[in-house]
Amino acid sequence: MQRALFAALSGAIFGLGLVISGMTDTTKVQGWLDVFGDWDPTLAFVMGGAILPMAVAWRIAARARISMLGTPLPTLGVQRLDPGLIWGSVLFGAGWALAGLCPGPALASLGFGGPGGAVFLVAMLIAMLAAAPLRRRLSSRPLVP
Repeated sequence: MQRALFAALSGAIFGLGLVISGMTDTTKVQGWLDVFGDWDPTLAFVMGGAILPMAVAWRIAARARISMLGTPLPTLGVQRLDPGLIWGSVLFGAGWALAGLCPGPALASLGFGGPGGAVFLVAMLIAMLAAAPLRRRLSSRPLVP
């Protein structure tokens, strides 16, 4: 129960931050990405406001063995770049640029953002369900015919 309450409170604070910062406004996000057009630099403050506290939190978490709720923290795995990570990042960035939404802001905008956020989430869920079978199929094929 305590874990669910903490998760709900964290999610509500995160969603409120997304709304206040403008991350749920697709035109603001696309304006940030339009560096050669009508560029909107305000999201740099949002990113800085997220990156700086997380850098501190990761340093603290790296030394901790248990969470604030008393559950053990998982150890960090090997950090390496592989084709799946690179292609996933490229596809995530392309989707973010085209739609102006990523998963968190899309969920936060469901209540007021119109049908765009819902369409994005449905498409994202379909892609998530298709990813594993597609990965298996692609990995079973030779690179050169």
